[in-house]
Amino acid sequence: MKEVTFYPICAIEDLPPGERLFIELDDDPVVILNVDGSYYAIADVCTHDDGPLGDGDVEDHQIICPRHGARFDIRNGEVLTLPAVQDVRSYPVRVNNGMVEIGVEE
Repeated sequence: MKEVTFYPICAIEDLPPGERLFIELDDDPVVILNVDGSYYAIADVCTHDDGPLGDGDVEDHQIICPRHGARFDIRNGEVLTLPAVQDVRSYPVRVNNGMVEIGVEE
């Protein structure tokens, strides 16, 4: 199993419930979401057509691709509906000393 290293991204006050933050992680676009006080991070790229995913509506723990409506589980990146058939990458997120941190496998 690969080791995960966590990196601080922002203070929890900077990402209140219902908000999202877009970052680049090793040149890959990532969106971090705060859903009712829980934090999730997924790649900001729909696996259906490589379009942006992070601007999509969030319902419960699903994000809906704004281009063609594919749905993904923000907790683990699992694809839930067509037209996408491949999961999106997800990242572990934690809060440590008031900071939102994202984990990257080393």
